[in-house]
Amino acid sequence: MDRSIGEPSIKSPMKKPKKGELRPDQKSKNKEMASDRIFVEHLIRVLKIFRVASERFRLNSSKYEQIIMTICGLVRLRIGALVLPL
Repeated sequence: MDRSIGEPSIKSPMKKPKKGELRPDQKSKNKEMASDRIFVEHLIRVLKIFRVASERFRLNSSKYEQIIMTICGLVRLRIGALVLPL
């Protein structure tokens, strides 16, 4: 029985069954997903340092996409990744 939660397109960790334990392969997959998630969380933190992504945008809204894409490019340059891993 599949114990994952969420929609099919969303990767979710396996839930532990009631009064049971996860198999070792399920635990390792959960750890792998957690390491991917922490990578993304750290990137979001770096983006929020610029404050454009974390606060209300007060400039002309038509410029928002251009500014946020520039900031994303700066973050990718900073971490040394022009192509992010999937």
